[in-house]
Amino acid sequence: MAIWLAGRRGASYCVKALISTTFRSSRSYTTAFASNGNSDSLFFCGNSSSAAVFGSQRFESTKARQQLDLLSSDDDEEQNQGVDFPGGRVAFTSEMSFLPESSEKRVQCYRVLDDNGYPLSSTQFKHVSKELAVKMYRGMVTLQTMDTTLYEAQRQGRLSFYVTSYGEEAINLASAAALGFDDLILPQYREAGVLLWRGFTLQEFVNQCLGNKNDYGKGRQMPIHYGSNKHNYFTVSSPIATQLPQAVGVAYSLKMDKKDACVVTYFGDGSTSEGDFHASLNFAAVMEVPVVFICRNNGWAISTPITEQFRSDGIVVKGQAYGIRSIRVDGNDALAIYNAVGVAREMAIKEQRPILIEALTYRVGHHSTSDDSTKYRPVDEIEHWKTARNPVSIFRKWVQRKGWWSDEEESEFRANVRKQVMDAIQVGEKIEKPPLADMFSDVYEEVPSNLMEQERLVRDTVKRHPQDYPTNIPL
Repeated sequence: MAIWLAGRRGASYCVKALISTTFRSSRSYTTAFASNGNSDSLFFCGNSSSAAVFGSQRFESTKARQQLDLLSSDDDEEQNQGVDFPGGRVAFTSEMSFLPESSEKRVQCYRVLDDNGYPLSSTQFKHVSKELAVKMYRGMVTLQTMDTTLYEAQRQGRLSFYVTSYGEEAINLASAAALGFDDLILPQYREAGVLLWRGFTLQEFVNQCLGNKNDYGKGRQMPIHYGSNKHNYFTVSSPIATQLPQAVGVAYSLKMDKKDACVVTYFGDGSTSEGDFHASLNFAAVMEVPVVFICRNNGWAISTPITEQFRSDGIVVKGQAYGIRSIRVDGNDALAIYNAVGVAREMAIKEQRPILIEALTYRVGHHSTSDDSTKYRPVDEIEHWKTARNPVSIFRKWVQRKGWWSDEEESEFRANVRKQVMDAIQVGEKIEKPPLADMFSDVYEEVPSNLMEQERLVRDTVKRHPQDYPTNIPL
């Protein structure tokens, strides 16, 4: 459908007004938050006129349409001429102008709390109850404590590998709190908090890291590669960004089945340098599927800083390039994450569209236990983010100022969680490993001869050299 604005000289103003929204979008979309007694309500207000102008372009006919009568003056005739092109009419201009490589003004970052835990006076947000806020905070502390304890266990040689979520606890727990249990999660490897929120126990985390026979992956995955069908949490995959196209496919299946749920997939800034990221965004936009992409832009892809990864203004502008509504959020602000993810989920499901969230945060810990981040970034930079911009501390200040938490509760809770994790490690270490046969099962319905031969060779090797292999693996 060819779109023409009768007031041609005001066209630029109209366009700018329509696209100046919090969620960077091809449609104007605003949100309003209201509180009603003890319950909080979230309302959505769409601009119908802007939806008619921009939303309809997505479904343009590729056939040239009949010209509308727009000739009001010879002066404006040139700028009104254009071509009916697939996707919408494109206007012609006599001026040669290249789009700038990027805007001089960076995309703003949505925030609710400042670094001292005080709400910004001008910020609209959905208030959370005491019960929800305390549960979110307890989850952040639990994740932080579990990371610390298991990291120490790895350094003691009790685990082979570990990855922490230091500095990214708010993204984990606040996003999980904003989602529905039927929403499907395709994580990367710093989303243990999402699984924790859904009820995965500390013992289950430890079993996976130790690879004992109670590990749902039967010991065939590296530590921290969690997965749970019960909790709608797809198993973590080591290769970077492979979960992104998978998430789009899963979202398409939800759309075909008309499910009242969405897919949420997490990834780091380094994943956006993979081709899978770009293919996924394009596929999601074209197929209009209910998927929320959450990028943890923590500044570093292992030792590669974002300045050496891309020249664009972060990740948020890449969503707009593919026609995806996008927003930049303070990833160290639990309330901002909770609100943004909640609104994104509603839009994804109700409008059947993808949403991209770029959460600005910082990876305070090393990339993994195989990394020493002090070799490639200054220690004072790490310390600044660990103290001044710590997401757990920021949220604690807000919760404690509300009277919902105390220093006594803090000390008691942290000690209790640490004891639970240490007890889980001791229990998990006593559980025997999965049988050797599990290395070759669950791939084929009928095990082929080549795998049978490999299993025989492994058994023979272990029997010939028992001193080189663990004694707690049943043959």
